[in-house]
Amino acid sequence: MQIKESAEDYLETILRLQEQTGHVRSVDIAHKLGYTKASVSIAMKKLREHGYIHIDENGTITLNKTGQDIAIKIYDRHQTLTSLLIAAGVSKETAAKDACKIEHVISTESYLCIKNYFNSKIV
Repeated sequence: MQIKESAEDYLETILRLQEQTGHVRSVDIAHKLGYTKASVSIAMKKLREHGYIHIDENGTITLNKTGQDIAIKIYDRHQTLTSLLIAAGVSKETAAKDACKIEHVISTESYLCIKNYFNSKIV
């Protein structure tokens, strides 16, 4: 199933916030991404309807298996591409921004080849 870039960003953000704080609410996502609470609320509704997240009675958001798999994939790409760009001489800030764009459009084949090449060079 194809998922939109914005949904991938939301899932990645949920994963990162869960790792940092242990729990996530819509307001946390809005703050992290700089979006309005209304925009995040609409996105969370769509992610919940598609089975990517669960929202409990207290408003705590957790990733379902499918959502977590996507979030881990995107986060891995983000970290690897950021590291690669930094190693190539790009500033940390620019590398993170560019990696965020690249992570959504790069093919799995290209990404795995880049990751394997990069990892073989730093070992």
